[in-house]
Amino acid sequence: MSEQPPQAERELDRSEVPDYLDLLRLDDRGIVVAGAGQGIGRQTSHALAQAGARVVCMDYDADAAEHVASEIDGVPIAADARERADIEKVLKTAEARLGRVDGVVDIIGMAKYVPLTSTTDEDWEWTQGMVLRHAFYLTQLGAKMMRQSGGGSMAFVASVSGISSAPLHAAYGAAKAGLMSLVRSAAVELGPKGIRVNAVAPGVVWTPRIAAMLGDDLKKTQEDNSPLRRVAQTSDIAAALLFLMSDLSGYVNGQTLVVDGGVTAKFPFPMEF
Repeated sequence: MSEQPPQAERELDRSEVPDYLDLLRLDDRGIVVAGAGQGIGRQTSHALAQAGARVVCMDYDADAAEHVASEIDGVPIAADARERADIEKVLKTAEARLGRVDGVVDIIGMAKYVPLTSTTDEDWEWTQGMVLRHAFYLTQLGAKMMRQSGGGSMAFVASVSGISSAPLHAAYGAAKAGLMSLVRSAAVELGPKGIRVNAVAPGVVWTPRIAAMLGDDLKKTQEDNSPLRRVAQTSDIAAALLFLMSDLSGYVNGQTLVVDGGVTAKFPFPMEF
């Protein structure tokens, strides 16, 4: 076995050290947030704006879009993300108001809680529209516009329901699994164009809608089930999306980051430590 050279003779690492905090900055980048009106979308809009981005706040609810845009000096726009023409309008507005489009964050998604054997064709099609179709439009149309800016980043909100089972909302789980596949395919195809595509997969997030639906008793159940002993807040997901949109994640591409507090890492039945 060869001996190590004396300390004085070794080549020391003198590679450049970046400003890691500066890599988190998004100064003057134009970013579209789809589903910005409440919950994760509102928190993400704030996170991006705090990092210096100029944000287009898109939501189906015009009042909600206006409200969030007024909080961050953003650009509000009402649109139905399930319609290709509406997405085209949003992206053209973003380019006109911001001068360029450097990023897209898509928060939109909703489930119908129906047993698989009772899921109708209408339920299935509705879910595809609410979960997957808008992601396809934003990826396809957004990439064409982002290429003009020299690249950028896209981030989508998937779900652990697309990784494990999704009882009572199988259509939602199937669509979220499709979304994660779309993210991987887009990352491979668009990477050479300088466009990164990633996703986050939350577990239960205490959004205003979920809080109203589940109530305090089920919140306690979710807290007890989490290794962190708390339920995810919308800001937890926004923080992960900010990371994926920034240059701090500059070599992360085609990935889905699970943000569930460790719930899916647990052994299948409860254990106390």
